[in-house]
Amino acid sequence: MAGSLTPCWDGSVQKLWPGSGAESNITDAELERLYDHPSGLDRPWVQVNFVASADGAMTVDGRSGGLGGAADQKVFALGRDLADVVLVGAGTAAAEGYRGVVAGKARAERRARLGLAPIPPIAVVSGRCSLEPDSPLLTDTLVPPIVLTTSEAPARRRAELTEAGADVVVAGESSVHPALALRALDERGLRRVDCEGGPALFASLIAADLVDVLCLTVAPLLVAGGAGRIGAGVPSAVPRGMELSSALHDEGYLMLRYTRSR
Repeated sequence: MAGSLTPCWDGSVQKLWPGSGAESNITDAELERLYDHPSGLDRPWVQVNFVASADGAMTVDGRSGGLGGAADQKVFALGRDLADVVLVGAGTAAAEGYRGVVAGKARAERRARLGLAPIPPIAVVSGRCSLEPDSPLLTDTLVPPIVLTTSEAPARRRAELTEAGADVVVAGESSVHPALALRALDERGLRRVDCEGGPALFASLIAADLVDVLCLTVAPLLVAGGAGRIGAGVPSAVPRGMELSSALHDEGYLMLRYTRSR
């Protein structure tokens, strides 16, 4: 989902679980409580956000925006509100037309109340430093982006992005190593990590056993065609156990939140 999405939500989201056995509308305060990161973190906590169709497609015409609804967009925006940093792969950032996180009164008030910086930076994973110096991530942002790249990325491109204002970090030799990337974010005090994909980045985080939460919205759509799955690339040695912590629904959309098994 692109950063320019503006949620339009009428407050009709209902909680299926956990609850008292009867469906009930959920308040903004409870939604924040369900999706917030733990307090007192001593390491990066990675919450991954994806939307997929009922038949498993992650995009429509190459973009995830065609799958989302108003409530899903609200949860997407909430993920940014609650994060220290937004983590995204370069391919997803390009396909979805990413720019800096947009400021707003509600976002500013929530982040101030939670003791967070006014706006979270976007950290882009790009093994070849493919981000262009004139990308909106650099030219249309209130805070400089972080570019997580490799020592094999062209030195000229790394220098160009640094000159354009990016915080360029080498986090691997031939590919970006997820643990090194998270360590770099940790060193910058960025522990509440909101990962927005794409599938290769998600797969690498799964393989490294670094996913703490998956927020998955299932859209009431059948897409078929050639759309890929939400995690694709580096295989995981073993399946990673997750527990369902909440389930919400609105106008056919099912919003599931899974946490790492204890």
